Amino acid sequence: MQDTLPGGKQFMTQLFTKNNKSGLTRDLIEALFPMFEQASAGAIVVDLDSRITWINASYATLLGVSDPAAVIGKPIRQVIPHTRMPEVVETGRPLLLDIMEHQKQQLVVTRLPFFDDAGAVVGAVAFVLYDDLQPLTPLVSKYRRLHQDLVAARKALAKKSRGTRYSLGDFVGASPAALEVKRRARLAAGRDMPVLILGETGTGKEVLAQAIHSVSGRAERPFVGVNVAAIPENLLEAEFFGVAPGAYTGADRRTREGKFQLANTGTLFLDEVGDMPLALQAKLLRALQEGEIEPLGSNKVVSVDVRVIAATSRNLEAMMAEGSFRSDLYYRLNVLEIPIPPLRDRMPDLGVLCEAILEDICEGLEMRGEITDTAIAALSSYDWPGNIRELRNVLERALTMGEDSGILDSDAIFKVLPRSGNRVQASSIAQPVRPLAQVLAEAESHAIEAALVASRGNRTRAARILGISRSVLYEKLAKMS
Repeated sequence: MQDTLPGGKQFMTQLFTKNNKSGLTRDLIEALFPMFEQASAGAIVVDLDSRITWINASYATLLGVSDPAAVIGKPIRQVIPHTRMPEVVETGRPLLLDIMEHQKQQLVVTRLPFFDDAGAVVGAVAFVLYDDLQPLTPLVSKYRRLHQDLVAARKALAKKSRGTRYSLGDFVGASPAALEVKRRARLAAGRDMPVLILGETGTGKEVLAQAIHSVSGRAERPFVGVNVAAIPENLLEAEFFGVAPGAYTGADRRTREGKFQLANTGTLFLDEVGDMPLALQAKLLRALQEGEIEPLGSNKVVSVDVRVIAATSRNLEAMMAEGSFRSDLYYRLNVLEIPIPPLRDRMPDLGVLCEAILEDICEGLEMRGEITDTAIAALSSYDWPGNIRELRNVLERALTMGEDSGILDSDAIFKVLPRSGNRVQASSIAQPVRPLAQVLAEAESHAIEAALVASRGNRTRAARILGISRSVLYEKLAKMS
């Protein structure tokens, strides 16, 4: 595929030869750039001032630009008002598999910074993807590893005592369910309001909380997490609000700061907030309403400025009904709600999740980790009560017990996959008669989900399996979301 304007392949050469650890030759880069373009709905490059320096024909068509040369040199936000490319240029951080809304459709976008020989950011590139993530997986994984090396070096030099490990790129997935989670997370990041994250254990609630903080206005401030369920009830008040000198026998003679003081001006993440006892719920509510706390054993009120993100795997509405969770605290916490679907409801993401997890497991180890299509199919037969945490455990066990090749096939998966109680099974209970239209709609929905699983999220192949056009598949997916 030829570049619409000069600069595309030259950019890729600069991007991949910057780091000697990449091991990529110019010839390989020349081969990689067409693959990026073929797997994308468009590509665009900007300079240090976020002005467009190159755009390919498919992206120009997507934007409705008849003459690509006419936009060269223009600030990118004049052409794409809601783009986040300036953020990538300013921070030097990539946004992998992010989402962008364009003309009422959600597009998957990967944005990467690029650097000069001295390591300074000099611009960025974006690839807009419609469906086929698989061809880009090795390249995204390669870039992710290189970027993680850079982040690790920066963290070693940083003096921040508390921060985040995760960004939205670490919430992996491009299914409609995953994209909706990311959309709400972006919304939460742009508004300084309480957030309530709901989801089963192992779905990635803390990853999402850290991701929201990392792109919020408080990103340079502390992020303090506390698991309410892991702290004994008699220590919770001291843990949250701190302890004054000599507050009780054996107490430290110095002031001990609580989580609210440590998170002051930043974000406080309350994991498993549904396990909080009623007495502490009242004190937490007052702290949130008044913006002040009173350390244990002190008569002095301390002002705090904290943004709270809470998470729970419990049904708080049911707990309110039975009186074990305060309704006023619930409404204070649940200003913006983000439900994270369980893994069994986002099977199209299984392939890219496995790739990302295996990459993380094998990072720093002298081993490889690859997974076959048959292994993905084997994993999709299980309903994952432990969600992504359990998926990681299964992949780690399969690698440990497998052969030295590091290639996981269906046999390797079935050896470690739990055998009892959690297989996807049809209910034997008689179901009431329902309208035919409803039954057909559900059957169609299940067929689409099965095709997406079989194609590992590739919507083009899924449409081919179903015997429909890609545009028809997009219409049906829009109705399902």
